[in-house]
Amino acid sequence: MLIVRILRLAVLAATVGGGLPALAQGGIYKCPGNEYTDRVKPDEARARGCQLIEGTAVTIIPAARPATGNGSASASRPAAAPSSGPRVDTNEQRARDADARAILEAELRKAESRRAEIAREYNNGEPEKQGAEFRNHQKYIERVAELKAGIARLDSDITGLKRELSRLPGGAPPAASASAPAAAASR
Repeated sequence: MLIVRILRLAVLAATVGGGLPALAQGGIYKCPGNEYTDRVKPDEARARGCQLIEGTAVTIIPAARPATGNGSASASRPAAAPSSGPRVDTNEQRARDADARAILEAELRKAESRRAEIAREYNNGEPEKQGAEFRNHQKYIERVAELKAGIARLDSDITGLKRELSRLPGGAPPAASASAPAAAASR
């Protein structure tokens, strides 16, 4: 997508400003300060410490100009300001927050129960061998590594879910879900 935009800009520059004939005449120079130019003579370029770029296409996309301090508040405001959208009724927002909390709590319970299952199967790094693992020890080692990685991944998920729950209005996650990993691990 970016390449298409760059090509469109190059074609536009060539048709509007006549940029391609200028590129073909003198070459492109990279000057100190990360400046690229094709509007300098070879003698002047050497005097400034510029280097001729050969064999590669250079695409330069100008950056957006910074907002000026002319007192215009709309120039410095981001395009998607939160205040620009429609206001949501307080009761409706509370209902949305409650739904979000319920979904996150359900995900947290599911992740904690799955972590407890995997931890029980992991058995402190010594799970029971299954089927072909009796004949092929490498399969056993790979399964142990997968179980360990799964526990680490679920721990990360649980931490993230608790963090998201603490960000919702109403504070920290319920105490029951905080003690669930300890209770599940003791089974």
